[in-house]
Amino acid sequence: MSGKGAPELSVRNCADLRVAVIAAQWHEKVMDGLVDGALRALHELGIDEPTLLRVPGSFELPVVAKVLAGRGYDAVVALGVVIRGGTPHFDYVCQGVTNGLTQVSIDTGVPVGFGVLTCDTEEQALDRAGLEGSNEDKGHEAVTAAVATAATLRTVSEPWR
Repeated sequence: MSGKGAPELSVRNCADLRVAVIAAQWHEKVMDGLVDGALRALHELGIDEPTLLRVPGSFELPVVAKVLAGRGYDAVVALGVVIRGGTPHFDYVCQGVTNGLTQVSIDTGVPVGFGVLTCDTEEQALDRAGLEGSNEDKGHEAVTAAVATAATLRTVSEPWR
């Protein structure tokens, strides 16, 4: 990720949206930053009572996202971090999580904010976690993208039948 080229999103009239944030528990410092950024973004958008759930790891995010999407949430935000190790485990987890979250969004029509960091090093993850000194705040970005998409979907009328 270069951190360059991100759009400036302006989201309005979204305070009544039901938003859930699901966060993995691995890599506590990184996750604390992602969750703080996500909650700050929700507060800035006027969404003061989001649901926050924790799951063991990033691989568990898609199943919880699917259940929440089916329970009336307007947007779901998935936060996690996977750091490359010495085995192919990184590739399988990243692919599974990415495909799973994408499928949830496609199947349900509920936007899923992708705040899962897939990094080569812990330093890269810390730099994207929205912590003091970080260059990026991916938790904040994931919320903003999901809520902006949910707001856009509100403007789409039902097709004539």
